[in-house]
Amino acid sequence: MRTHYCGELNSSSIGEEVELTGWVHKRRDHGGVIFLDIRDRSGVAQVVYDPDTEDSFAVA
Repeated sequence: MRTHYCGELNSSSIGEEVELTGWVHKRRDHGGVIFLDIRDRSGVAQVVYDPDTEDSFAVA
């Protein structure tokens, strides 16, 4: 279940666990770190996948 819209997130949300719904607008692999831009009707949120978190990194 969604806890936030993408447009509601701000710098105070860093490190907080949230659930977003939307679609992947862009995916960028920078040789070890993967960035996903998630978009919904309210805006865009950038998600960073850390290679040290193997389960989520493999899915990204």
